[in-house]
Amino acid sequence: MQKNNVTRTIGWLFVLMLQSAVFTPAIAQSSLQLLYDKPAQKWTEALPVGNGQLGAMVFGGIEHELLQLNEATLWSGGPINPNPNPASASYLPKVREALFAGKYEEANRLVKKMQGLYSESYMPMGDVHIEQDLGLATVTDYQRTLKLADAMAITSFTANGVQYKREVFASAAHRNLIVRITASKQGQLNLRIRASSLMRIQPVAMAAQQMLLIKGKAPAHVDPNYFRVNKEPVIQNDTNGCRGMRFAMGIQVALQDGSLEIDTSGLQVSNGTTVTLHISAATSFNGFDKCPDSEGKDELALMQQYLNVTKALPYFQLRSKHSEAFQHYFNRVTMWLNEEKDAMVAVPTDQRLEAYTKGANDPGLEVLYFQYGRYLLISSSQTPNVPANLQGIWNKELRAPWSSNYTTNINVQMNYWPAEATNLAEMHQPLLGFLNKLAVTGAVTAKNFYNINSGWVVNHNSDIWALSNPVGDTGKGDPKWANWAMGANWLSRHAWEHYQFTGNKKFLKDTAYPLMKGAAQFTLQWLIPDANGRLVTAPSTSPENDYYYDGNKKTGMTIASTMDMSIIKDLFDNLIAAQQVLQSDKAFIDSVQQAKALLHPFQIGSKGQLQEWYNDVVDVDPEHRHVSHLYALYPAKLISATRTPALAAAAKQTLLMRGDGGTGWSLGWKVNFWARLLDGDHAYKLYRNLMRLVREDGIVMSGGGIYPNMFDAHPPFQIDGNFAGTAGVSEMLLQSQDNELHLLPALPTAWHSGHVSGLVGRGNFVVSLTWQNNALQRAGIQSRNGGVCVVRSAAPLLVNGMAVAAEKTAIGYVMRFNTQAGKYYLLTQKP
Repeated sequence: MQKNNVTRTIGWLFVLMLQSAVFTPAIAQSSLQLLYDKPAQKWTEALPVGNGQLGAMVFGGIEHELLQLNEATLWSGGPINPNPNPASASYLPKVREALFAGKYEEANRLVKKMQGLYSESYMPMGDVHIEQDLGLATVTDYQRTLKLADAMAITSFTANGVQYKREVFASAAHRNLIVRITASKQGQLNLRIRASSLMRIQPVAMAAQQMLLIKGKAPAHVDPNYFRVNKEPVIQNDTNGCRGMRFAMGIQVALQDGSLEIDTSGLQVSNGTTVTLHISAATSFNGFDKCPDSEGKDELALMQQYLNVTKALPYFQLRSKHSEAFQHYFNRVTMWLNEEKDAMVAVPTDQRLEAYTKGANDPGLEVLYFQYGRYLLISSSQTPNVPANLQGIWNKELRAPWSSNYTTNINVQMNYWPAEATNLAEMHQPLLGFLNKLAVTGAVTAKNFYNINSGWVVNHNSDIWALSNPVGDTGKGDPKWANWAMGANWLSRHAWEHYQFTGNKKFLKDTAYPLMKGAAQFTLQWLIPDANGRLVTAPSTSPENDYYYDGNKKTGMTIASTMDMSIIKDLFDNLIAAQQVLQSDKAFIDSVQQAKALLHPFQIGSKGQLQEWYNDVVDVDPEHRHVSHLYALYPAKLISATRTPALAAAAKQTLLMRGDGGTGWSLGWKVNFWARLLDGDHAYKLYRNLMRLVREDGIVMSGGGIYPNMFDAHPPFQIDGNFAGTAGVSEMLLQSQDNELHLLPALPTAWHSGHVSGLVGRGNFVVSLTWQNNALQRAGIQSRNGGVCVVRSAAPLLVNGMAVAAEKTAIGYVMRFNTQAGKYYLLTQKP
């Protein structure tokens, strides 16, 4: 009798779990939308769509709609100069001598002589203008939305009794941007469609194809926006012909009725009822090492190929295939909080953000921001070997902030923090593919700049051409950010993470291990002993920060910054763990282990903080946005609240000293730090700070936050903060860095009840969680690979109705049970 009751209970709970996973998400996903009651006046109010390669910002204008377009591979420049500073390596011994003698000013002067050229810049492709003649009509019922689950921007309004609607989506299934414009009454669409660009373009009218073709060419070189030395920051022509990428954009019109006229100034639609624009784009980019002109792809043929696919298909088939392709990824994760439907879903998003900034409770908005990060990653990261950049794929400036490049001392890595954990491993692939290109140029940089003949190195910046040298225009950059040689080590962690989440041993053997080994080979030659015989880095920085020495003197140069040593320890640990899986390359791993034993250790400073610098010194800016010395806490796992409580306490003290302010991405990093320290309430406080409304109209909150379109405000816009915020929510609800699934490790008090499904833990476990009164009620774990599953939770749990031995620890209970690949396991509270 008892057995039957247990069976019935398990069956009932399993049905509940299925309901949570199938029915509730459909409702939850449909409420995920950004909503506004007026057109965008600024770029940071416009709505982003993208298919991972072609992106657009949709402004939702009434009589003038603006679509600002980008293409992921459209950059200035061409293949890198591999040796722009042949004398660089000769200065390394002199820099080290100065550093060990405490002559920091001299070291700073000398290390500038080890700089190369700046990265190239990500380009804005162009604008599509749709001018609609409404006469003197009064407009009512205006609304524009971005529906996340459909990946579609919709603008609607009524004028003169006619309802107008525009639907815009970027189809990954068909490689094009589709714009559908309709009127509720026949013959009411009178449109002028034209294109413009900040770059050199040539419009071509192609009447037979009902298309306006735009041919263009990117500049040969663009200086960073912060570099104001050269009289000509934008160089259009390149004498050797290998710099300056070609691009093409086609705007093709399909009419249901009405008439169309085309000339080089644009397309004129008269008396139409339904108009569909098929917008396609391509570039001549053919790889990081190929001249985009003489060795470039045929961008015109590619663009036409994409258009040929869509022009023959009915609109509703295009829309259906687009939604199906997008939802294949997006619907893997669902979430709701506090047992509430999103009561605020009909309130304009900017108004919600304004109220939230003033302290309003809005759990639906918090869920929306989490899912928006996933939306942006899917929309900006589907181009092979071309990762999402500092602005994803959305940029309107010829000289974008920080060149909209790949900043490798945190920002490009931060873009991919949520990829594996929020079930978007495929979106990680562009970065992982790019690392193989960086390893090629990084090996050349290692030799030319440092006279190191094995392994690869990446410095502070990169671009689509896989730049890896220290930037600074051969001596004009500040060494505290330009001369930082740990990029390859940090980036290779992403390859290891992909293996940990997927368990793909072929990827580990063929890709992750070679990348990590190459980074380590460079590092073993980069390390040198200090006066105590400890292995250290020199020169070293804690990126972009300074400290005082000799009274009031300032420098960012040191030896063995805690960030450097953390990254190296992490790399060595990951290599050793990889070798245990692969059971090969023992001799090399022995050398890694020997070096690891000699690394300069973590230091706890006089204020109880984790020491940032080699010596216990005073920071010039105690609340600096970078908290680089806590790399060991997140994204690495060297510091742990469960395994290394003393270091965790020092990390906490560091965070308290740094404060809760910061730029957008800095706030996002702090969410993850506090989550790793298992302090959900402090992580939640930072999450709220991250979501503070920032406007471009002069009314700006102190520090970072988000713009009305929920883009992260550094300020200006940097997309990494969006991704860090999404990763932070995931870390609050599930952690797996210690080879265990820690369920609700940092659940904020404010989220007293909720449900999330589809998160992924290392070991390739897919996890669903439901909680009430701040306590876990049930968890579903699907084992993709099989093997032992280790679970840590606040209380003992039943596994499929059966008790499992639970070890009580200082932080919850730990349970272990065997799993089979493809099987689902239901964990419930022990009665």
